[in-house]
Amino acid sequence: MKIDLPRPPIRVAGFRFAGVCCGLKESGKRDVALIVSDRPATAAGAFTTNRVKAAPVVVGQERLKRGVVQAVLVNSGNANAYTGREGERAARQLTALAARRLGIDEQMVVPSSTGRIGVPLPLARVRRGVSQAARELREDGFYEALEGMMTTDAFPKFALQRVDIGGRTVTIAGMAKGAGMIAPHMATMLAYVLTDASASRSALGRALSVALPASFNQIVVDGDMSTNDTVLLLANGAAGNRTVTARSGEFPLFRRAVTDVMRRLARLVVKDGEGATKVIDIVVRGARSERDAARVADAIARSPLCKTAFFGGDPYAGRIVCAAGYSGARFDPAKLDVFLDDVAIVRRGVEVVRRVEKRAARIVAADEFTLTLDLHAGSAAARRMTSDLTVDYVRFNSDYRT
Repeated sequence: MKIDLPRPPIRVAGFRFAGVCCGLKESGKRDVALIVSDRPATAAGAFTTNRVKAAPVVVGQERLKRGVVQAVLVNSGNANAYTGREGERAARQLTALAARRLGIDEQMVVPSSTGRIGVPLPLARVRRGVSQAARELREDGFYEALEGMMTTDAFPKFALQRVDIGGRTVTIAGMAKGAGMIAPHMATMLAYVLTDASASRSALGRALSVALPASFNQIVVDGDMSTNDTVLLLANGAAGNRTVTARSGEFPLFRRAVTDVMRRLARLVVKDGEGATKVIDIVVRGARSERDAARVADAIARSPLCKTAFFGGDPYAGRIVCAAGYSGARFDPAKLDVFLDDVAIVRRGVEVVRRVEKRAARIVAADEFTLTLDLHAGSAAARRMTSDLTVDYVRFNSDYRT
């Protein structure tokens, strides 16, 4: 689903950005990005739960324990994953180089990589890219940095929010990449949310713990989980507001703003699902537990049969009900209701789509629609954002090149 977002000027006080080309991509596009805070920023983050973790994830998890980050170094076109000890050494060498060029502590530089798995990083090229990026840092370089981390993305993904906290205007800006290998608990995705707010580490951690389940942990394109997923939330305090803590009165506003930015980024990732033409919001309600609700939502969001039906504009419910039934959730099929937007296609376990077929067909032909299942088994609910599965997805992933 190709979209063209207007690009408003994005500046976050105290942050500088760069994106350059060092030759990692066959396309010749930007492939090294650098995000730098002029002062050490309070930080929180989340990483892939895949047992196979890329070298930059290993290094990033280690360094984030301090809760302070001053720079993020990203390369695209090479995941530096499944590259053994050499890959980890490469990540450390490159962040050390960035730290020297910036005059900061290398322990405050977090690396990220995205691209093909199992290919050693060409260090000489990336070193040149790191040095060039350090020279080209600019306050207005947000979009160049974003382009430097894109791989199969059809369009750049960004979001901007400004809120008043304690009489100060605070900016929250996010950038993300991701189009394939997208499943709940993140994706082949890098996302950086940057704010000039002053916020404590506990506030950032709490905000992220709420925002992730409502955003990146809800999305599904193909059900595969990457080795490189990284989400970072950095706050450098340049706005001069009174520090937001997890207990302060301003925290709910701050948390909502962060969640809004991350939800918008997550939706853009689904819209850019490789070959995708539609976005489907799946809502499961009336479940006995949140776990049961999530099981049903995940089963439908991941089902190739459901996703190809979405692509074909098929309003019939057989595949949807089948996926709900094998999900492992406990419910009485005779009580199940299913809706496309507000049109019922299953009532009390009986498909009634033939009565409303024209209306239902118009709904599933749209670029975006909501599929709701009411299990009538309790009060728990879950949501997922998913895309359709198209011929273009198969074609693209049968011959992948960055």
